Amino acid sequence: MTDKIFNVLFLCTGNSARSVMAEALVTILGKGRFKGFSAGSKPGGKVNPFAIEQIKNFDPTYPTSEMRSKSWDEFALPDAPCMDFIITVCDNAAGETCPYWPGRPATAHWGFEDPAAVEGSDEDKRAAFQEIFGQILKSMNAFLALPVETMDENAIREEIRKIGEMPA
Repeated sequence: MTDKIFNVLFLCTGNSARSVMAEALVTILGKGRFKGFSAGSKPGGKVNPFAIEQIKNFDPTYPTSEMRSKSWDEFALPDAPCMDFIITVCDNAAGETCPYWPGRPATAHWGFEDPAAVEGSDEDKRAAFQEIFGQILKSMNAFLALPVETMDENAIREEIRKIGEMPA
């Protein structure tokens, strides 16, 4: 067993909903074994309040006031934390040309519908966020169950790719 903390970067286009919820979930559920980060190719500038609400409902102590919508360019800088895993959570970001990530992180795509695109009442939006949060939670539990400390690179890459293919 190792004391290594695995860094996981979740990417989306706007970095306001799915990637932010994934960042929080991997940090909360990883219990010090994993640290989550999130970013976007075209960050919207603010975190969606319904995403914050889902995180707070899951863990009221999680420090959401520190969360912000940011560019993935921040994580390509020389002083940025080195990522062990990079996971895209929206189809747009999966198709974009990403910056160079030092250290050969394992990458995968876990596509989730965009709850921020739902129109209607606050209850309609809240329901969409709750549904996607649940889907991300399911994927996160599968990810965190992997014995990554004892797996080789190819096995890790294959298993995190398979998580993205799980039914919602």
